[in-house]
Amino acid sequence: RDVDEIIRDLVEVSISLTKKKMRDKFMDKVRESSDNWILDRLTTSAGWPGVAMPPADREAFRQQLRDGALDDHVIEVEWDALPRRSAAFDSSGMSQINDLMSHLQRTLGGSAQRRGKRKMTIGEWRPLVEDAEVEKLLNMDSVVKEAVRCAEEDGIVFIDEVDKIAVPRESRYGPDASSEGVQRDLLPLIEGSVVSTKHGNVSTEHMLFICSGAFHSVKPSDLLAELQGRLPIRVELKGLSQQDLYRILTEPEFNAVRQQVALLETEGVQLQFTDEGIAEIAAVAAQVNTSVENIGARRLHTILER
Repeated sequence: RDVDEIIRDLVEVSISLTKKKMRDKFMDKVRESSDNWILDRLTTSAGWPGVAMPPADREAFRQQLRDGALDDHVIEVEWDALPRRSAAFDSSGMSQINDLMSHLQRTLGGSAQRRGKRKMTIGEWRPLVEDAEVEKLLNMDSVVKEAVRCAEEDGIVFIDEVDKIAVPRESRYGPDASSEGVQRDLLPLIEGSVVSTKHGNVSTEHMLFICSGAFHSVKPSDLLAELQGRLPIRVELKGLSQQDLYRILTEPEFNAVRQQVALLETEGVQLQFTDEGIAEIAAVAAQVNTSVENIGARRLHTILER
């Protein structure tokens, strides 16, 4: 893949995070608007006669709605009645594009499932209404601008297994020469360049790049000199000790031991690990890592599965 896709993917992640932050900012207003939308449909839905609901009754239903007491109630609503972004609010021109796409889908019959009335519970309608209300409130121009700024100033790119593209000096002109080409492709990104995305140009000058690798068969000095110069801070991690492996098996909420217990429980087998047994697994993993090949915590999965 083109190395520029790394930055494009980073921008897309930044947009998703920015939308989530802005959604949380508008959540109170979104909940109120979605409650009003659902309450309006309750007055005209079957089983809730009457059009004009008294204010006191409306507030009583609002409280039940927020408490979840009405989540299982089924209402029938026109799909097109969902909130829509107004054309005046959308300065990016996306409303016209969305209208055109909707028209094409109707013409081609692609939206037949979304036309007409739909019967769903209030609990199923609520996330759809909230998403629609958020889209009404969000200005995508502002979202993209803020997301690009965050990507440029706070973006972190982690490149794992960089040792796989390191080439020993004696092989630099052999069949592994293409690996050096990958390093040269990465070099402009790490040095600082401008990448073209569908959301505009993005500078990588202030992004933090972190590279890691095992470097069993090669050394960091086998990387291009220019690439080494752009990665000035070098840290060598120690191998996992027996105590570290024991903590990995016991401290995480969804550790490998619990996974094995849950896996065999699906077959009707009750499996229980004693503390001494877990300590022995960690001891065997540490011993094999020392005597054969140090593959870290992956050794635990090998022992547990066999």
